[in-house]
Amino acid sequence: MSAPHVRRAGVTGIGVVAPNGTSTDTFWKSTREGISVLDRVTREGCEHLPLKVAGEVRAFDPAAGVEERFLVQTDRFTHFAMAAADLALADARIGRADEHGSPFSLGVVTAAGSGGGEFGQRELQQLWGKGSRFVGPYQSIAWFYAASTGQISIRRGFKGPCSVVAADEAGGLDALAHAARAVHRGTDVIVAGSTEAPLAPYSVVCQLGYEELSTVGDPERAYRPFTSGACGFVPAEGGAMLVVEDETSARERGVRVRAVLAGHAATFTGASRWERSREGLAQAIRGALEEAECAPEEIDVVFADALGVPEADRAEALAIADALGAHGRRVPVTAPKTGIGRGYCAAPVLDVASAVLSMEHGLIPPTPNVLDVCHDLDLVTGRARAAEPRTALVLSRGLMGSNTALVLRHGAAE
Repeated sequence: MSAPHVRRAGVTGIGVVAPNGTSTDTFWKSTREGISVLDRVTREGCEHLPLKVAGEVRAFDPAAGVEERFLVQTDRFTHFAMAAADLALADARIGRADEHGSPFSLGVVTAAGSGGGEFGQRELQQLWGKGSRFVGPYQSIAWFYAASTGQISIRRGFKGPCSVVAADEAGGLDALAHAARAVHRGTDVIVAGSTEAPLAPYSVVCQLGYEELSTVGDPERAYRPFTSGACGFVPAEGGAMLVVEDETSARERGVRVRAVLAGHAATFTGASRWERSREGLAQAIRGALEEAECAPEEIDVVFADALGVPEADRAEALAIADALGAHGRRVPVTAPKTGIGRGYCAAPVLDVASAVLSMEHGLIPPTPNVLDVCHDLDLVTGRARAAEPRTALVLSRGLMGSNTALVLRHGAAE
């Protein structure tokens, strides 16, 4: 009697809309070259706010690919999500649900940290400036953190498992774990990821309450984790969506499996308790390794959380050493997000995209704007490092206390 088929969650499509590229190819080109696109905030209404530097998506026209009837009822963060989902589905060669068998075999899961701040601010200004008759009907849904999941599933006709992870930064990795588990349970395809648009004035004012936010005005010095000049993080907009499906089914339909979501674990250690995050993050790494049946020395590259706060950076460096042992001081570590900003829930999903591309191209991208590393890490700086990574570890922590680790295997790895 043959053994039952074990379903493994493979990544077959990647779609990116980021400050350094509005396609996967342009994103990877900028990432591998270590190009920093951090710059002064130009968003209207933010001119006089203390936040001076961010990662803005400037070369993006949502109307070029999304129908008007969807655009008018959604916020910028959902425009990013729909565009990235289109790119990911095209990459995986998947059209509408009715072209892929039952619509109940396809689902969506996204993560969001704040929802539609730009849309919500505009409608509230209409309310207080002109009156309730001038507030549009879509105010009730466009700001909602679940809007991207809902609109992608409606637009594509996907009726399978759909959900949203409402969490801080680490929620981006948790959304991918939800997708992998849905595939393990029998769903054919899940579109998963996160996009954020936190640069509207209202949203920026809310973020000013974070002690970890950098208000430095020099783009080259505003976000420099793991250095003596670390002064916090700068926010970013954009994000990535991935197509996650059963590895065997993907190969049967002739689609390459770009990576396998092999292991995931999450812990919680409390808001801004960065010393405690050492223990929590180390435990998450151990849990992800255990689920992936992966030995510490098999990790070929670590994509770091890289908050940019001295206590948090120290805790992360120690957590990597705690979980990976002596290998943790030798394994290459990188944080490409220092060139584009930290996009909250979207940040670790962009790191996953970078990790998959890193394994495909045999290059570990550098950490822009960082040179004088002051922690016991083999941080890749300056230029990309030639390597043959087969297994990657992606880390994320949230300002509210979440710690998550995800292990990725190269698609050709057994």
